[in-house]
Amino acid sequence: MELSIIKNKIHNIQGNKVILDFDLAELYEVETRVLKQAVRRNLKRFPDDFMFQLSKDEWKEVITNCDNLPENIKFSPATPFAFTEQGVAMLSSVLNSDKAIDVNISIMRAFVALRQHLTDYSNLKEHIAQLEKEMNIKFKDIHQALNYLLQKDKVQIEQHNRERIGFKTDRKD
Repeated sequence: MELSIIKNKIHNIQGNKVILDFDLAELYEVETRVLKQAVRRNLKRFPDDFMFQLSKDEWKEVITNCDNLPENIKFSPATPFAFTEQGVAMLSSVLNSDKAIDVNISIMRAFVALRQHLTDYSNLKEHIAQLEKEMNIKFKDIHQALNYLLQKDKVQIEQHNRERIGFKTDRKD
């Protein structure tokens, strides 16, 4: 199974990367009600950090942000379950089939790839921050040098235009 298909089904809800129950049912090639039924029979295996049910507001936000949701799911009265990476791993013990195992392996790879992508992004962000800091120091030095040159010219002009005191000659400098 292609990682890009799975990555498109991963959402960020409540600060967690999750896959919704209907997407998992599609990947596992089972009906959503069958998946939910298996989960409800084994609720002890799914603590809140493995799976949670979306609130109505969260579900409305997902519907608003996702263009590729099927129409029958958008208008369903029930809110979906959201499974974290650990919840997806636990699903393989609830849905005990070869297809579930294969899909589960692919999903785990997608989560790992996402985590790697976030790590790369974090490293890039740190590098940009370091470059920004270095550039700020260099710009500060350039700014000081330009101010010095401007002040130097201003002082020379003031020195030249000042009224002379002491012994005066008719000569102009």
